[in-house]
Amino acid sequence: MKGLYYNGTQAVYREDLPIPVPGEKESLIKIRYSAVCNTDKEVQKGYRPSFRGIMGHEFVGKVISSPDPALIGRRVVGELNASCGTCIYCRTGRPTHCSNRKVLGMDSKDGCFAEYMTIDTSLLHIVPDALPDTQAIFTEPLAAALEILTQVHISPDKNAAVLGDGRLALLTAQVLALTGVDLTVIGRHPEKLELFRPFAKTTTCGVKEGYEYVAECTGSESGLPQAMELVRKKGTILLKSTYSGTVSLDMSMVAVNELTIVGSRCGPFEPALRLLTDNKIHLPEIELYELRDYEKAFASTAFKAGFSFPS
Repeated sequence: MKGLYYNGTQAVYREDLPIPVPGEKESLIKIRYSAVCNTDKEVQKGYRPSFRGIMGHEFVGKVISSPDPALIGRRVVGELNASCGTCIYCRTGRPTHCSNRKVLGMDSKDGCFAEYMTIDTSLLHIVPDALPDTQAIFTEPLAAALEILTQVHISPDKNAAVLGDGRLALLTAQVLALTGVDLTVIGRHPEKLELFRPFAKTTTCGVKEGYEYVAECTGSESGLPQAMELVRKKGTILLKSTYSGTVSLDMSMVAVNELTIVGSRCGPFEPALRLLTDNKIHLPEIELYELRDYEKAFASTAFKAGFSFPS
């Protein structure tokens, strides 16, 4: 089997990987498309130093075998985190924070940068017939953007800023725009900011203490300190970035200014599928490569890059 394997130092393209054998509760998926996330790039920089295995967690695939016969032959997308069901977080309704969780392409579980993958059947979601693969591939990152709305009530009579002008920022901004909030997107690249103009104000320089909510979507260590400058006292920072590295902050200012910082990660798939199917979210096309050309995919400046696999 062809796959992209992380050996602890770098990603390596291989053609000698065994087709995985599903466990008792798992399904075998033939991958149709998989997409590169910024987190995958951070894995290469040491974000998950203990991981060894096939990378990738954003995919659309076809179910080859499953303990649920109704899924066989269906197109599916899938969640990242396989939980144990018994730890304190699973028992208290927080399975994505399971103490023993396995995370696709990042922690104790091979991912989707390969021809086949196994996944816990409970994590699968059927792709509606009307939704093409090249749009369904955005389900996971859109779900992550939607997680914000499960965590924080966004008052539509206040204002918000999205910090960043990349993929996650575009998804997060469109989700926030659905609430009717007065939205500004702050980025570094005027050409990228053009994508945001249909639903948000755009600028390359935000207003200090100008926003009640600031969604930090830069994917960079510099994002959180900048967000703290932009948010108003008693405001809320929504932290979406994950990266390899640490940030030095004056945490006393969080206390003095009574700021709320909300970490936000994985989110609900079914609402994401509905929004995509109903054309409520508008995204550029994914730029596709063969798996052997992974270096080009990882270096691509396109909105989204990924891999296509023969039928």
